[in-house]
Amino acid sequence: MRIFVVLAWLVVALPSFASEPNEAKQLLLEMANTVKNSNFTASFVVVKGRNNIEPYAWRHANYKGTELEHLSLLDGAGVEMLRVGNVVTYFEPQNPPYSLNSSSLAGPIPSIIFNDISELEPNYHFAIGGKSRISGRVAQLVRIESKDQAKFNYWLWLDEHSKLPLKTAYVSAAGEIVEQLQMTNVSFSEQPSVELIEMSQQNLPAPVTAVKEEQSIETWQVDAMPAGFALVKSERQTLNLNGELADYYLYSDGLIEVSVFIQRPLASNSRSKALSAGATTVFIHQAPGYEVSVIGQLPPMTAKLVAESVQRAN
Repeated sequence: MRIFVVLAWLVVALPSFASEPNEAKQLLLEMANTVKNSNFTASFVVVKGRNNIEPYAWRHANYKGTELEHLSLLDGAGVEMLRVGNVVTYFEPQNPPYSLNSSSLAGPIPSIIFNDISELEPNYHFAIGGKSRISGRVAQLVRIESKDQAKFNYWLWLDEHSKLPLKTAYVSAAGEIVEQLQMTNVSFSEQPSVELIEMSQQNLPAPVTAVKEEQSIETWQVDAMPAGFALVKSERQTLNLNGELADYYLYSDGLIEVSVFIQRPLASNSRSKALSAGATTVFIHQAPGYEVSVIGQLPPMTAKLVAESVQRAN
């Protein structure tokens, strides 16, 4: 009898990826539909570690069949993004506004979450978790779990009624929340925000149709990138911080992006080091004759392995 009770507890407690993926995926699709078709105003904070808190204001509307979206970082000098359909305009301190063709904002929630999440299925499981109260609302946990331990998991707590994400988190393989986003206020309206409509009707800069960049480069190879990552682009860049030339490689697995920079070693850097802020790791590796920087939402050990695996292409 005791063995039976223990086994029964395990069946309830352990996640079941086989029985729940369709339900979890359906909830994520409903969430994406809510975001795309609703008029709402929200505020949220992103918590990275103990003392790093970033407050945001987020507005969305569907006006005459066109999505309007505005995201603003409220701390510091402030960065704003305005999306009108498939064009995003960026407003940054000390730089003139510019526009890019994109169907999503470059915000703290991965854009794939509001699009075709089927792209994640080769590398992640979808699973249902428990229910809890977030910002006074009942929320259903949906877990996007990495199929290996080299990456973080991504969890979302969805409003039981509207399916809007009330909280999201990057979670380690050990179950530790390393970075989280939590809504502090959400309000829906039948009509789109007049202010958001007026913002969308401003004389905004035309989208940049082509980004000036060097020819794709194949100078280096990265041997330890986790499973599922594919090379998105490679180019030679001039770094803003020091004016140095660097070979740049961008990888993505659909959920997260990882940047790899390779440049000549700087005299001020003598040994490898890692810096972390929430889920984002910056690992700088000093190799013989060159320096590698890996930046992305990866566990520090994974970023270290990626950086140390970079070598000249044969």
